[in-house]
Amino acid sequence: MKARWGVLALVGAVLAGCGSAASGDSASPDGSARESGVPRVESKDDFPELPLERYEFSRGDYKRMEEAQARTAQQCMRSFGFDDVPLHPGRRMAGSGGNRTVLAISTVSPYGMLDLAHVRRWGYGFDPDRTTSWREEEFPEGRPLEPREFEVMHGRLGGGAVEVKGRKVPKGGCGGQALRRIMGDPVKTARVRGYVGRRTRVLDEDVAKDARVRRAFRDWSRCVEDKGFKRYESPAHAFRDKAWREGVDGGNTSRTKKELGTAVADVECNRKLNTAGVWWVVSDEKQRADLRRHASRYAAVRADQDRVRAAADEVLGEE
Repeated sequence: MKARWGVLALVGAVLAGCGSAASGDSASPDGSARESGVPRVESKDDFPELPLERYEFSRGDYKRMEEAQARTAQQCMRSFGFDDVPLHPGRRMAGSGGNRTVLAISTVSPYGMLDLAHVRRWGYGFDPDRTTSWREEEFPEGRPLEPREFEVMHGRLGGGAVEVKGRKVPKGGCGGQALRRIMGDPVKTARVRGYVGRRTRVLDEDVAKDARVRRAFRDWSRCVEDKGFKRYESPAHAFRDKAWREGVDGGNTSRTKKELGTAVADVECNRKLNTAGVWWVVSDEKQRADLRRHASRYAAVRADQDRVRAAADEVLGEE
């Protein structure tokens, strides 16, 4: 199962949790969690693929798209005489001052967290060192661009034509041209990147209303309460408790004794009762129905995916 949700979302990308540790609780789940077809889920790696995942770009896809755009933009810059622009230049203009600020937005899956080792150390927060290394891996940066380079790469702030020796720079600069080269026109880009996400959010709300999931969340809630902690409506509500982040900057949590204890009870109960497994099976059922109901729209998404992948392959020299 792709990491559609994670412990940390960072500048629009999802950071998956750490590796799973075995739960010390061998109790068996009850009710719908034991029904035929409900997978036993104790870590994110235990999830079978959901139907809509086949209509989403993978992490590998995104890396190839980014690389293809970077190469296309670099070639464009060279055509205007900027031969030493790095493949992945810094996102700030040289001399603009200050370090790049990364916005950390805490989010969690509707079925909650499953990484017991992580919550024992970080509660409902994140490991700053892991976040930094992930950011450096996912968003490599070379030197910052000089003002003129920046203008040709990104276009003029506020619009207006940019020219180099009488030759017009493409709209949005070389970066804008590269984006259009790989992703196509804005309407198709919005459909590729937006449709499945919008349908998933709608279906997640529908899943949360299903009697099987509501029962699973009630069982989970009682389990957490029985361990001596506050009763929450769902694992997502426990994660979003404002008490964990009061007075803490940067999107992390305070990791109080109460937070760590609640997070551990949360994950232990989720594993014991197979709460995430129930969520998966209901999601699978509703996503399959949605694919049948909106077959033509999903077919359009698939066609656009194929087009984008082909454009990236062409730039990267692959069939």
